[in-house]
Amino acid sequence: MMSDWKHILIPHAAPEAPAKGLTPTELAVGFVACVTDQGLIAVTGDDAASFLHSQLTNDVEHLGADDVRLAGYCTPKGRLQATFTMWRNASDNSVMLQLAREIQPALQKRLSMFVMRAKAKLLDATDAPENAVALGLGGGLAEAVLHTWFDVLPTQAYTKVTHPLGTVLRLGDAFGAPRYLWLTSQETANSVAPLLADRLNVGDNDAWRLAAIHAGVPQVTAATQEQFVPQMINLELLGGVNFKKGCYPGQEIVARSQYLGKLKRRTALARIADAGITAGTEVFAVADPSQPCGMVVNAAANGEGGVDALVEMKLEALEQGGIHARSADGTPLTLLPMPYVLDKLDL
Repeated sequence: MMSDWKHILIPHAAPEAPAKGLTPTELAVGFVACVTDQGLIAVTGDDAASFLHSQLTNDVEHLGADDVRLAGYCTPKGRLQATFTMWRNASDNSVMLQLAREIQPALQKRLSMFVMRAKAKLLDATDAPENAVALGLGGGLAEAVLHTWFDVLPTQAYTKVTHPLGTVLRLGDAFGAPRYLWLTSQETANSVAPLLADRLNVGDNDAWRLAAIHAGVPQVTAATQEQFVPQMINLELLGGVNFKKGCYPGQEIVARSQYLGKLKRRTALARIADAGITAGTEVFAVADPSQPCGMVVNAAANGEGGVDALVEMKLEALEQGGIHARSADGTPLTLLPMPYVLDKLDL
């Protein structure tokens, strides 16, 4: 447990001495983290869903009140500019899009350019009072701790519940346990913080990213924009691509990749004993050292001096092994089991 929870919870408070990051083992026991690196866009108006439906890789028009879905936003060449977690706001039925905070302003501006005559408006909802604090929770103890305040929690991944104390999303499970994101007010967060810190391991953004990585859920950030077709980062395996919906930017390329196949690439989970590895770092196979075989999608400190990462790479390299970061004689990658099956779709 950490003693400086108030400094983690309140973004503008001066932090005490930095603490060692949580390990996957500590996350698996149970953790809470104040998530501050995620932005939130509210898309409002009568045409909000139909507008987004025409722009994103997933079905927005049939997004139910209790649904949570992943989605991507592509260039006309099918390369991802952003990935989203999306759901409907219970109070006004607007569609909420959560994405990496560092790319939100430019992405929000770009999407707004295509609204045209649609009755839709994109608003920055990151600091709205009801979303002022985002608490990420997971591991074996998290569900029982949340039941302190919530009689009912989402019963399956990618669903949500709305409550006077906020919105609780259940995302992809990690470490064999549910993973939750609780969006709430600063007042509520301050009131629940002491008990959360007493009963769970307290982490930061790295802890939340590490849990997402172990859930196999990727996120496009500034370092990886326009690097991947959705299938390269397993987005369709996570339900983030609907191949039956209508057109959206890059749809033809994404569909062709699915049904014809060209690239033969997937994203895998790896441990790398190099704390400097970040999203966008290239990886190389010993069997073909002259060119990179892939790229780090997301990385987070693993509390053991290195990082755990989601790494997009050629399936051939994944099967052969001998993969290293930065160069063919760089730090080796230790591949870890993914939480879902990587089918050998020829991409």
